[in-house]
Amino acid sequence: MVFFCGAGVSYPAGLPGFDGLTSGIFEALGENPNPTEKEAINEKRFDLAISLLEGRIKKRPVVREKIREILTPKNLDNPASTATHQALLILAKNQDDSVRLVTTNFDRIFLKVAPSLSFYAAPLLPLPKKSRWNGLVYLHGLLPENNDATALNSLVVSSGDFGLAYLTERWASRFVSELFRNYVVCFIGYSIGDPVLRYMLDALAADRILGEEAGEVFAFGDFNDGDEDRAQRDWQSKGVVPILYPNRGSHFLMHETLKEWAGKYRDGITGKRAIIVHEASSPPSPIKSDGQIERVLWALMEPTGQSAKSFAELDPVPPVEWLNVFAEPRFTQSDLRKLGIPVVLPICQAATN
Repeated sequence: MVFFCGAGVSYPAGLPGFDGLTSGIFEALGENPNPTEKEAINEKRFDLAISLLEGRIKKRPVVREKIREILTPKNLDNPASTATHQALLILAKNQDDSVRLVTTNFDRIFLKVAPSLSFYAAPLLPLPKKSRWNGLVYLHGLLPENNDATALNSLVVSSGDFGLAYLTERWASRFVSELFRNYVVCFIGYSIGDPVLRYMLDALAADRILGEEAGEVFAFGDFNDGDEDRAQRDWQSKGVVPILYPNRGSHFLMHETLKEWAGKYRDGITGKRAIIVHEASSPPSPIKSDGQIERVLWALMEPTGQSAKSFAELDPVPPVEWLNVFAEPRFTQSDLRKLGIPVVLPICQAATN
């Protein structure tokens, strides 16, 4: 799985989303949006609003410098400011110690957390194949540490920039399409209406229309009280499997979940065995949303068999209700491929193919 990080990842560091960035640019320049720009902002087309502003005032370099100022954190001394970035770097590390992580953010927080981390900045992107990619990809560009006009001009932030990256030159859409073909992707820190997300999901939809195979796509998404079903439908309509959490301000549950995942992942077999001891000693929960069953199944899939051994050796023995869980059909051949398990076709099917 590859984690795809949006603006919400950097909220704990005090950085804004696309809406806050857009309003911050207008404010920093002392500009009031004209009616056309205001309409774009109201429609959450922030990329268009920035493009209109740059075209109106004819000061693209000045706009880009304001972006650098707005997206440079004032203080990262508080560990909470970078805890989510640290968690994602743990989750992005593979067994061979390679890192595969993508962000559409411009800020340098990941590099503050891991100064020796290899990275790629748009438009110079790697091929997202397992044998050729090790590092963090700044898909839409990276803020320079100083006022580097060339790097600032390369940021993908206005509608014109997105047009070049996804439609004309297509280096961003090619990367995204190849990524979807080779990996299961999980979006983190994006809202359902995020214009940045829209460009990427449009690229995915185009590939699916052409019959291209793609892995499953997941996304963390929040919902307000009473709106969970609607949020589920909205994400699914875009071909995305949502990981929903209630909106309790600052996306606290998303950040805490990522930190918890990172701890379990870092602990390896020990962490998975702890899940078995803690979770499988009780009957399976009838409340599907609490994730108990999924956590136990995930731990049992550990390839060395140590977690399964822990389950078998529990004393007292696990409740018999777990047998019903294990007997339920949950996986297909496509799931085996996602897990890296070779699929052996029956002789008759192989001959037909």
